[in-house]
Amino acid sequence: MAKLTYLAITSLDGYIEDADGGFGWAAPDAEVHAFVNDLERPVGTHLYGRRMWETMEVWQTIGEQPGLDAVEIDFAQVWRAADKVVYSRTLDAVSTPRTRLEREFDAAAVQRLKDEAERDLSISGPGLAAPAFRAGLVDEVHLFLHPVVVGGGKPGLPRGLRIDLDLVDERRFASGVTYLHLRTR
Repeated sequence: MAKLTYLAITSLDGYIEDADGGFGWAAPDAEVHAFVNDLERPVGTHLYGRRMWETMEVWQTIGEQPGLDAVEIDFAQVWRAADKVVYSRTLDAVSTPRTRLEREFDAAAVQRLKDEAERDLSISGPGLAAPAFRAGLVDEVHLFLHPVVVGGGKPGLPRGLRIDLDLVDERRFASGVTYLHLRTR
């Protein structure tokens, strides 16, 4: 059975966006980006909410522009190689290859995906991840904590839900970003 992982880049106080919806403070440097690329490489299917997919779909066309770092080109290739499922009640269609649209998150359907998948799955965005956590579907969490306190915004982890975790690994990057790899109990 494949694992379902949740990856979030957050402020030290646990937000993926600040109160104004900004997340420029979370842009990874080359060292962190390369590490994320290696975490994402084994993922066969990404599960996205509409807003996260709209943020990520730019990677479909990145790759041939002048001035790109090798780490960005690598991530674009990793992203394009994976299947995507976008959960949205408002989108009429999705525009990227290897992508399908689902209207509702169905925990039983995601469990079947996990059972049948040959490669791991990832779920992105705290709104979509919350019902997956509630259903006990998330196996691992990868958190990248940036050394900034933004004071409010969109939380990176579900609120009102207790999740017991075991620390598997940690790493500190030169930029001050701290990585935590956690496994759900």
